Amino acid sequence: MTTDAYPYRFDRRKIRSEFFRLMPISLFVVAFGMAFGLAAVQDGLSPLQSILMSVAVFAGASQFAAVDLWGATVPILPLVAVVFAINSRHLLMGAALYPMLREVSPGKRYALLLLLTDANWAVAAQDYQNGRRNLEVILGGGAVLWLAWALGTSLGVYFGGLLQHPKAFGLDMVLGCFLLAMALGGRKTPRILVAWLVAALASLAAWRWLPANTHVVAGALAGGVVGLFWTEQGPSKGAMQGAADEH
Repeated sequence: MTTDAYPYRFDRRKIRSEFFRLMPISLFVVAFGMAFGLAAVQDGLSPLQSILMSVAVFAGASQFAAVDLWGATVPILPLVAVVFAINSRHLLMGAALYPMLREVSPGKRYALLLLLTDANWAVAAQDYQNGRRNLEVILGGGAVLWLAWALGTSLGVYFGGLLQHPKAFGLDMVLGCFLLAMALGGRKTPRILVAWLVAALASLAAWRWLPANTHVVAGALAGGVVGLFWTEQGPSKGAMQGAADEH
């Protein structure tokens, strides 16, 4: 297949810009990385194993769940099930970005997804909703978050006693507030508002009555169903032309 089939062209200056754009949120990722590093060594992983896990896996909540199950004998099937449940939201996140991802080659596409997080996905999705294509934030923003997570884990392994309880400082709310700000900064059509409401209700119900961590997937699926059956025209012609002019 020719390169013309993949029209998206990455802007190196924009990658650097997105790296620094997400640097403030990465400071809080360092704090949680420290908490993970401490938890990992307390649960039996060596310092090297803990750091390599963060470098290779790069999945905060799943890593915390994995170390909770760590022991002399690791229950493989429960571990796989828990990690899949927590990370299954990435199936929906990737699908939401597909209109942009299909414009890059498969190799670049799957390499990008290795750096996909809640934070840079939210920025990319909001920008696309506003008529701008921005895969650079997945690469540049993902890189700074990955470095922050690895750095935080390394600090936690050796100096974790300095920050044993990040929730006591409200650091667990930072990413949630960031994602809420991204959502509120996007378009607010009746379709989107109804999708938010349905997703919120479904998520609350799942949090109350279903197993742990399923509320994320339940809310996303419920909101997605609204979008599936209540369609509307995509971004305006002018907005999409502006996006095309950027590349």
